[in-house]
Order: sequence, then structure tokens, then C-alpha cells
Amino acid sequence: MSKTLADELETGTEVYGFDAIRGVQASRPFYVAMCPLKIIPKLFLFNDHELPPMLRAQRTLRVSRIPAIANYIVNNPKDYIFSSLTASVDGKLRFSPAPSLGENGKLGRLYISMNSKMLINDGQHRRAAIEEALKQQPGLGNESISVVFFEDKGLKRSQQMFADLNKHATKPSKSLGILYDHRDSFSQFIVKLVNSVEIFKDRTELEKTSISNRASEFFTLNGVSEATRQLLNIKSKNIPEEKQQLAHEFWDEVSKNIPEWKNLVDEQITAGELRHNYVHAHTNFLNALGMVGHILITHYPNWKQILKKLQKIDWSKNSSLWEGKIVLDGKMIKQKAGIRKAADVILHECGITKTLDDFGDN
Repeated sequence: MSKTLADELETGTEVYGFDAIRGVQASRPFYVAMCPLKIIPKLFLFNDHELPPMLRAQRTLRVSRIPAIANYIVNNPKDYIFSSLTASVDGKLRFSPAPSLGENGKLGRLYISMNSKMLINDGQHRRAAIEEALKQQPGLGNESISVVFFEDKGLKRSQQMFADLNKHATKPSKSLGILYDHRDSFSQFIVKLVNSVEIFKDRTELEKTSISNRASEFFTLNGVSEATRQLLNIKSKNIPEEKQQLAHEFWDEVSKNIPEWKNLVDEQITAGELRHNYVHAHTNFLNALGMVGHILITHYPNWKQILKKLQKIDWSKNSSLWEGKIVLDGKMIKQKAGIRKAADVILHECGITKTLDDFGDN
């Protein structure tokens, strides 16, 4: 870097230099720079006491999140991906276009004084996770992440930038997260499950976590996932082949023994009609069935025979069996205690005299 540029920044030779692109938003210039991971912890020092009081409360790190993000980088060195960090700069900076592009060129080098205060508006947890990952894998330091720099004298706009960046952010639904997560073996098992069990195939909402009254879908992908976790009662992401087959057999057997589910498969009734009239067409009740399934497949070798008693249960919402447990005044309610009570009812109706608490493992 030239001495002239250093003089302009009033920093001697204490500057950071990055390959960057210049753009304009709201009549203000901003810069997208490629930054080596190894300088990210040094570039953005997180000093709580240096932040304005009102800003500080918004930027408290959730330390519990950092190990998971760091492990994601370390465990996926060939295909991890991070979106850009967004930062405000209170200090001297200069963009020098590539000589061949002239003064108005958008490609060039961005120089920032090391004396500048830089505050991350979006990506504080990613920054902390990068620092932790570098401790485990220093070789990652030569890789890069894009950083969007905004000039903000006095950091006066930082709070508004934080609000603006997060105001319209929408977290992907749990169902969509399952569908697109190819690293998580349990997620991919669930996707495979809903494509192989007849009651779920082409009747599962793959993107949303709720279903409209007129929708043709029966359950949500997330609902099937939660219920199957209850069924298998496992914490691990790796599901042995025999347990995968067991889950398939259980849901297939249930669908054969709930008359209305069989009617849906035979196209004698619609999913909307089932949701309107029956408790077993709702995700919370699917969870109850998963709890029941775990007890049966764990403690009763003849569980398939026991499931035949599902045929005689009154599944209608107006049945006294469910009122005050999973139904209140004809409307479905979602409470963990109510779901467990519904599971106890199903067990009782299937001839099991014990409750979930009596088994002690669900």
C-alpha cells in the first residue's frame, strides 16, 4: 500500500486491505470484501463494555449456540457454507478502484484503518464460531468469508441497521429444514418414510408446519418427524436399519386399523373432512400415537394384534374420551400433558391397564 494512502487514513501503515466490490444502497456506498477467516476474530473484537448500552442488550451472545456452529465448520471442511457478515465501520476507510476501471470502478481494494471501531450488525455468532473453529483447525484460517461493510460514523445507525436486518428475516420452517438437510441422517430417514408409508405418501405437507382447512395434505413433515421420534425414543441421528423398518411397519399398521385413515387412502373421504371431525387428523395426536407405539413395540411382542383394537375407538372430536385432554369445547389443544393423557386413553382402549408413567421409559 502506498504511503500517500496511509497518510490519508492517518494511520501510518496500520490498515487492513481487502479485495472488494463497491455498491450503493439508499444513496450510501457499501463494500463487499473477501476476508480470510484467520483475521475475523481480530477484526471484530467483541467488547461488551465498548457498545452503547441500548445496543449491548441486543447483542448478548448466546454462548450455547457457538459449539454447534463451530462443530459444523470443523466436521464439514469440504462443504460448509456461511452467509456474509454485516458490519458497521466507525473510522477511516477508502476504496481504491482497480486502475483499469477508473475512479468510478466497482472492483478494487478496500482499506480500513486498524484504529476503526467495527461492529457486527449481523453474524455475531458466526464470528464467535469461526474463532472457536480456528482453535481446533488452524488450517481453516486461509479460507474466506464475505463481509459487507457500511460506513457509520459514531455507529449511530447500528441499532437501526440491526433492527432492519432482522425485522424481515424469516426462519425456515421446521418441515423445510428437515426436507433440505442432507447431512442429518434422521431428517433424510423421515423424508424416505413419508415417501414409502402409504398414509403419508403424497399427503404430507413438506414445507409448512401447519395445514389449512382445505388443503389436501394430511400431516406435516415436522409432525411425522416428532411423532416418529416419540415412537423410536431415540436421541441419535443415526437410525439402524431395523428401527427404520420398525417405524415403517408401525405407521403402516396404524393406518390399516384406523377406519378413517383407510377411507382416506381409498379416497372415500378428504383430509379436510378428517381434520374437521376427528382427533387423529392432527399433529398433536400423531405424537400421542407415537408414544403409544413406543410402549407397544418395546413391551408387547404382539403389538400388531393389539393395534387392531384401534378399529373400535371413537375418534370423533365430540367424544367424551378426548374432552379436557386433547380437545376443549370441540377444539384441538396442543399441550404436552394433554398429549400424554390422550396416549393413556389409547393404551386403555387397546386393553393396556398401565399408563405412560407406569412404564417410566417414555
